[in-house]
Amino acid sequence: MRGGAGVGLGGCALALAGAAVAPLAWAPQAAVSVRGGFEGHARDLSVLYVDLPLVVLGGALLPLGVWALGLRWVGRPWVVAVAAVAALGLGVWGLTEWWSPRRPPDPGYGPGI
Repeated sequence: MRGGAGVGLGGCALALAGAAVAPLAWAPQAAVSVRGGFEGHARDLSVLYVDLPLVVLGGALLPLGVWALGLRWVGRPWVVAVAAVAALGLGVWGLTEWWSPRRPPDPGYGPGI
């Protein structure tokens, strides 16, 4: 393996950073489902046991996958690190643009008088 232990630690650091950043970007949108509306109406806790693990896993595996493939094809760790961070940024942006929690209307709130 080229680079020794430092290269392996770089991949682990990117995976750890991705696993931390992805849920932090996802959490504000998921808060609506966790808290629910008026008096807890439309609370959907499945975002905690279905979506949250998938977001953490995707946040960890995306930069790690780019890191591993980049080291195999490019070989320069600093170029691969930039590509992995860019992939994580695009992945988080895609997550916040694509994923939106279910938001049914609260009961009793209509168009008004």
